[in-house]
Amino acid sequence: MSDVIRVFVEKKPGFDVEAQHIKADLIGNLGLSSITDLKLLNRYDVSGLSREEFDRARTTIFSEPNVDNVYDEVYEAPEGYKVFAMEYLPGQYDQRADSAAQCVQLLTQGERPEVLTAKVVAVAGDITEEDLQKIQNYMVNPVESRLASLEKPESLEMKADVPPDVARVKGFIGWNEEELRAYYGTMGFAMSMEDLAFCQEYFRDEEKRDPSVTELRVIDTYWSDHCRHTTFSTRLTEIKVEEASKKAVTDAIEEALRLYFETRDELYGKDTKKPVSLMDMAVIGAKSLRKQGKIPDLDISDEINACSIEVPVTVDGKTEQWLVQFKNETHNHPTEIEPFGGAATCLGGAIRDPLSGRAYVYQAMRVTGSGDPTVPFEKTLKGKLPSRKITTGAAHGYSSYGNQIGLATGQVTELYDAGYVAKRMEIGAVIGASPKSNVVRAVPEAGDVIVLLGGSTGRDGIGGATGSSKAHTEKSVEVCGAEVQKGNPPTERKIQRLFRNPEVSRLIKRCNDFGAGGVCVAIGELAEGLVVNLDKVPKKYEGLDGTELAISESQERMAVVLDKKDVEAFCKASAEENLNAQVVAVVTEEPRLQMEWRGDRIVDIARSFLDTNGVTQNAKVLIEAPDADKNYRELVPEVLARENLAEAFKKNLSRLEVCGQKGLSERFDASIGAATVLMPFAGKYQMTPEEAMVAKLPVDHGETDDATAMSYGYIPGISRFSPFHGAAYAVVESLSKLAAVGADPMTSRLTFQEYFERLHDVPSRWGKPAAALLGALTAQLKLGLPSIGGKDSMSGSFAVSMTKASRTITAALQKAGSKLVVFPLPENKETLLPDWEKLPGYYEEILSLMEKGDILSASVVKEGGVAAAAAKMAFGNRLGISMDRNMEDHKELFAPVSGTIVAELRAGAAFPASAKAVGDVIEEPAVILAGNRMELSELEESWNGKLESIFPNKAPEVPLTHNVPLWNERSGKSPAIKAAKPRVFIPVFPGTNCEYDTCRAFEKAGADPHVLVVKNLSSAGIEETIDRMEKMIRESQIIMLPGGFSGGDEPDGSGKFIATTFRNPRVAQAVTELLEQRGGLMLGICNGFQALIKLGLVPYGKITEPSEAAPTLTFNTLGRHVSRMVYTRVTSVKSPWFSSVNAGDVFAIPVSHGEGRFVASPGVMEELIQNGQIATQYVDPEGNPSGDILWNPNGSVCAVEGITSPDGRILGKMGHSERKGSHLYGNVPGEKDQKIFESGVAYFK
Repeated sequence: MSDVIRVFVEKKPGFDVEAQHIKADLIGNLGLSSITDLKLLNRYDVSGLSREEFDRARTTIFSEPNVDNVYDEVYEAPEGYKVFAMEYLPGQYDQRADSAAQCVQLLTQGERPEVLTAKVVAVAGDITEEDLQKIQNYMVNPVESRLASLEKPESLEMKADVPPDVARVKGFIGWNEEELRAYYGTMGFAMSMEDLAFCQEYFRDEEKRDPSVTELRVIDTYWSDHCRHTTFSTRLTEIKVEEASKKAVTDAIEEALRLYFETRDELYGKDTKKPVSLMDMAVIGAKSLRKQGKIPDLDISDEINACSIEVPVTVDGKTEQWLVQFKNETHNHPTEIEPFGGAATCLGGAIRDPLSGRAYVYQAMRVTGSGDPTVPFEKTLKGKLPSRKITTGAAHGYSSYGNQIGLATGQVTELYDAGYVAKRMEIGAVIGASPKSNVVRAVPEAGDVIVLLGGSTGRDGIGGATGSSKAHTEKSVEVCGAEVQKGNPPTERKIQRLFRNPEVSRLIKRCNDFGAGGVCVAIGELAEGLVVNLDKVPKKYEGLDGTELAISESQERMAVVLDKKDVEAFCKASAEENLNAQVVAVVTEEPRLQMEWRGDRIVDIARSFLDTNGVTQNAKVLIEAPDADKNYRELVPEVLARENLAEAFKKNLSRLEVCGQKGLSERFDASIGAATVLMPFAGKYQMTPEEAMVAKLPVDHGETDDATAMSYGYIPGISRFSPFHGAAYAVVESLSKLAAVGADPMTSRLTFQEYFERLHDVPSRWGKPAAALLGALTAQLKLGLPSIGGKDSMSGSFAVSMTKASRTITAALQKAGSKLVVFPLPENKETLLPDWEKLPGYYEEILSLMEKGDILSASVVKEGGVAAAAAKMAFGNRLGISMDRNMEDHKELFAPVSGTIVAELRAGAAFPASAKAVGDVIEEPAVILAGNRMELSELEESWNGKLESIFPNKAPEVPLTHNVPLWNERSGKSPAIKAAKPRVFIPVFPGTNCEYDTCRAFEKAGADPHVLVVKNLSSAGIEETIDRMEKMIRESQIIMLPGGFSGGDEPDGSGKFIATTFRNPRVAQAVTELLEQRGGLMLGICNGFQALIKLGLVPYGKITEPSEAAPTLTFNTLGRHVSRMVYTRVTSVKSPWFSSVNAGDVFAIPVSHGEGRFVASPGVMEELIQNGQIATQYVDPEGNPSGDILWNPNGSVCAVEGITSPDGRILGKMGHSERKGSHLYGNVPGEKDQKIFESGVAYFK
């Protein structure tokens, strides 16, 4: 008899947002208009629970009675429905199943059960078998998932065969070339045949033995392009520059090449044997500027984690040295074949680089390149996923990872170009910081110990490094599944918490993250001599062999070098953060990489051989001459050239290269960390995209005005015209964007991104990255600005500069009566390059005008020209522009003169001689051009409507069914015992990510916050957590449930980890005594609000059983995560949490959630209104409650944002009131501080 219990869970009508979106997708994108209905069910198979235990979990974890229909054991679809199920491939990480198992374990406090999940799809309509096949092919990506059986399994136990011993490649050292080539053809190596012959020579002459299979796989991984940049290290034996029709253009490239060779002579000497290579071109600029003493802030270390600079940071008047670290990372191939996982781990990998340098990563930028996502499914290239599926899946993956780990994404841009159809570009750039005193960098010594920290090892990511280094074909989607890593953001969040503790970070001598290559690279790079015990490596499941353990790239792992005396303290601190830490290796004197598995030394390779990086390849380079007549920056797009100015102005905004991407960007949490200076979209209407991202440094305590600004530059069309010019202007565009937000570009540091096709042995292909690097090198040396890092995988530039939050400028027009002007970029009309000598003065003038207050807002010209820049500036505050006669010209309006700055001059300011008039800023929401009036609402629809079917912004307006009057009567409640400094209990569950912001808010208000990290790695850990939680609640006056994604918001419903734990009888009793006997307070924000409502604490004031009649929070009507500022009105001041404000006060508060829609029956709403329990509502800027998606971000009934318990002492709200501080979100008008935390503290005085 099977011990498996099966349950199907389906969202009730009105809550089935995901099912309705899938139905619309299949109709709209597959053309299956005959579909009349679609049902979506989550299927759970569970073993290891008694029937009683399962029944307890059934209506609290697997489902909710007010939201779900539940079917036990069997789901009988209605007649006429076609049904199929889909599940992850074995070995792929399933966050829903993992979170469900963890959540159930918190409930039972026993052993963790086994859980398998599947999605069941039932489709109704005139659906043929061919249609059904089409649906299945569209919904099931064979890289990660498969069709699932509809039969229930007898057991969930994974039967793993004991892997055989690692084989030796018998006869290897004696094979002739033909035999070696035959073997090479069977192994799928990323290394070349020459590399394999080099290995044969090494094992024959040095080791005098045949290698193991593991050794060859380790070498292949170690030498892969992804790990060792072998393409960039190829020796360039000849570089030719083709003659151009315009000689000055060719001369500029020749001059750059001469400059490169002169710089080599200065650095290495004229008789140097150092190969000329793309890598040398990439790094020589920084080397030269460092030798000249022009990079005094560069952080020098043998530990290479990320670009790192040393900066002074002033906190509450005291200045100390900090390290700011930044990194850009690509995941092009993985994202192309498995969009969600590929993009998620792109960000995860980018985070881990500065994190391994002990920096706390606080802001991210995402820049991607895609084919046209609006292209019909039928036109997909053979062997590729549809562009739409890639771009939406990747956006979901990256945002899911960043939102869960708690990383503010300050800018999201997708570049649409035909060049990305064959190969997608997926880039994540991140920035982190830490006090310099937290970072110790020491050389590992013999006897030191290496600890593997974090996640366990599985088959995901095996061959990822070599996979990224191989050529890919139309079969890649079918055969490359194991190469895609799977992300687990809650685990990486725990590592962030651990490394932010200075007592822990100072124990670390050296650290490496598990990116490309797994154990063999992450641990193998830490010291010259190592013995690794693969038996000690934690596994996700049994059956992994020694080779898999050596090269698996399973994510969220760190390798840490410790003095052996510090191991116990480090492992204890890790356990406190609910992290697994395992000693896996020791450092040895002998410079060899050795690995042991089951008593067999399966790897034993000399460090000197590994460090050769294989056979150096040779290549010739031909840099093709650009056609000066096709200079992309000066061309009017063909689709606009023959239109009249007004029609062209409107059509320009709807071009794929120009159109709005708010529906994409809002999926990414932009405000977590309470450090965001500029929200991604500015103005009252949040419709003006900002040019760069700016965030204050992540100080633990106190306030700072010190901030970082990060920007990117790149226009595909310019690089297509000339990679040399494209790279030069990419640098300048990134610098201009820094200037546009008020940061000094001439103090910036750069990091480059190189994106290129498979080069093979075609000189003209090699010429593209070579030309781009020479263009970038010219920019560096002419401006004295170094690139201190990069990624060889967009010939584009990222720029980072220190700035002040208080002097940051927005791109949104600020005031009618101002002048809009353009500052033409200084250019050399002969070489078509920027005028390098004049550029510093150009930026100096802009910054000087900002400093004087003459420039109120600024933007940078990109695709779409001055016209698009001006229109976007107007959208944010809906101020219009009367365009000057200067602008009545197609070229003036539409040429993409990248890097040119458009600025708003205050009324009365002197008109700069270097500027040209664009127009006057007017109150009327319109653009007036050549006698034509274009309403901003129409232009905005053209701009923002292009991608509506891909990244929606619109949802039906929710009618306001009840009038909610202001409640002015304040509660007379008071606590049983007063407290000058009330103690606040803040539990941190797996997935919680708002605890730092919450602690700072309470600390600043005068409270005493205490954090408890929930341990659930074992039943003993859970028991310990319950004991400590009960004790801490009894010692506290306030319980605060912070936001986040507890358990990744799985299984299908937020806050379940928290609610399940608080239902524990001991914890529930402690909560009841706090509320009913001691007069304490509770606050839940976002995920915390979701937990409060599931527990019944709001609106009922006590923990209750789940009920069909209870109000709830569910999925946003948009069907996606929403991050933006919202205007909220304090509707009732009954709660002590609002004692410092008045009913009717309006505040601008950040929100970030996917399940924030408040739903309640008419009867419940009437009761809440009569009791004054509607605390806050979503309103327009004038304070009127609204059901419009523009103001009500989730479609909440009666625009409810927060509610209280009957006496007001428990408050739950979606808006992140804890994300506050000086100079935050300055580009969105409105008062930001509701004084909630100060009011909570005042209640006890």
